[in-house]
Amino acid sequence: MKIFGIAGHSGMGKTTLLERLVPELSSRGLVVSLIKHSHKDIDIDRPGKDSYRLRESGCKEVLLLGNQRWALMHELRGAEEPPLDYLLDRMQHCDLVLVEGFKHGRFPKLEVWRAELGRPTLWPDWPGIVAIAGDAPPGAASAVELLPLADTAAIAESVLRHAAPR
Repeated sequence: MKIFGIAGHSGMGKTTLLERLVPELSSRGLVVSLIKHSHKDIDIDRPGKDSYRLRESGCKEVLLLGNQRWALMHELRGAEEPPLDYLLDRMQHCDLVLVEGFKHGRFPKLEVWRAELGRPTLWPDWPGIVAIAGDAPPGAASAVELLPLADTAAIAESVLRHAAPR
């Protein structure tokens, strides 16, 4: 299993890039999985559903199994968020895990950055950024690989070149 991160401020286009990148990598015969870290509260079931009611009743974990997928919900109940390695240990075998979030993690990352949004780059202050997809920030040309955000094939090549074995 290899690991590679996609980083950037909210609204830069990370998810849109991933929607193109995952099929590109899969078409090359890779089994691709993803871990997305959010600083917002998330919920994958709805009030009134049995799973929601049982989770709310105090279960530490609730596993849902349906015809097309299954999901395991683990309640933190005030505990600290688990580290990335803990989450990676729970992933099924795959060739590549893409990680959105965990910006401070020390693994290779591509930053999605568009100047028109008026936000600073994460590079060079955040660890692991080996490439930037989008606009070229001042001073980046000699320090990191620069890729056109629309060139999914080139981005996939960069991901495969830089992905780190776990």
